[in-house]
Amino acid sequence: MKKIAVLVSGGGTNLQALIDAQNDGRIKSGKISLVISSNPSAYALKRAGMAGIPSVVIEKGKLSRDEYTKKLTQCLTGHEIDLVVLAGFMHILGPEIIKEYQNKIINVHPSLIPSFCGEGYYGIHVHEATLEYGVKVTGATVHFVNEIPDGGPIILQKAVEILDTDTPEPLQLRVMKEAEHIILPKAVELFCADKLEVRGRIVKIRKD
Repeated sequence: MKKIAVLVSGGGTNLQALIDAQNDGRIKSGKISLVISSNPSAYALKRAGMAGIPSVVIEKGKLSRDEYTKKLTQCLTGHEIDLVVLAGFMHILGPEIIKEYQNKIINVHPSLIPSFCGEGYYGIHVHEATLEYGVKVTGATVHFVNEIPDGGPIILQKAVEILDTDTPEPLQLRVMKEAEHIILPKAVELFCADKLEVRGRIVKIRKD
């Protein structure tokens, strides 16, 4: 049973999707053992509390990225975490933690990477950009984290059709419900069940 840490900064809707998936058996090869928030006021902390999951607040404050990453790494290794999930975590990780947890950190991004990703593309800004560009299909991507923002090997993707009536907020909610909340728990279970093999940029999913 692998130990999972979920890193959050805000409302924690993806954290809730993971908690729900754990409760209904879609995640059965791992357990959410820790929630780490960069924001002491994050509603995600209340979600963790209601689910009986221990939580820690590590504020960025005036810390440099390297200093902050060092504190995160120490916390994760101290709790013997096997998988780190970024679920609405609003900070770019430094190289120390990426090296320590190579191919053991996954992130969910609200677009079909490589479209609308990288620095500056987060939260509602992604959906604003997709609508401004006029694409007909968007979606979500779960990927391993490397030194390039949103640049790691892709694990799963799911498409969501854009409607003529869409504005950024309703599109954001639909992408969460129809894509993020489905593929993030699935990717977590695949990792915890040792079903993922990374070959360069390619992630192979074992079927056995």
